[in-house]
Amino acid sequence: MILELLELLDVEYLSVGSEYFINSQNLENKVRDLLPSQGGAGSGFDLSASTQIIPIIDLTESAEGSNLRQDLQTAMSLSSITSFSITNATNTDIITNTGYYRVYGTSNMYTNKTSNLNLFDGVTTKNIVNFGFAQSVALVQTTLFDFIVFLKAGDSLRGTATTTASIISGNTRQIADIEGNLVNPT
Repeated sequence: MILELLELLDVEYLSVGSEYFINSQNLENKVRDLLPSQGGAGSGFDLSASTQIIPIIDLTESAEGSNLRQDLQTAMSLSSITSFSITNATNTDIITNTGYYRVYGTSNMYTNKTSNLNLFDGVTTKNIVNFGFAQSVALVQTTLFDFIVFLKAGDSLRGTATTTASIISGNTRQIADIEGNLVNPT
């Protein structure tokens, strides 16, 4: 099976008992890039494979200080969400703090109205979600949204729902700080 795997990887190999030495410049370059202390400074090394099975235990979450699965880490809780509702207002701030945020909710509009969610850096506005509804008969449209946004210093997430016939409402939840450190629900 090891031989088949090495052939699949298009790797040259020399058999020595049940240990295989791998001569692949692509793999050696990747190891040098990913692990500079293992030969990235110019010292030579050989890659090898073995028929011995070695279990690998991933302790990354514990080492990062989180013992929660990623999906549980992004859970909503009473004290970690912030609700918002915008109607008959232009460019209302939703989030002004730095970090990574999950934003979810609904946009409800009544006949021929528009609304949007936008990013603003103090000078430039960029719409990230536009809700439009062009209909000549009286109808109501509801649109769901759920996305993650990154805000650096000076950025804000804003919303516009310009009439009483349109409303954007939802919640935000910070999932990581500006450095990418996960924020667990409280």
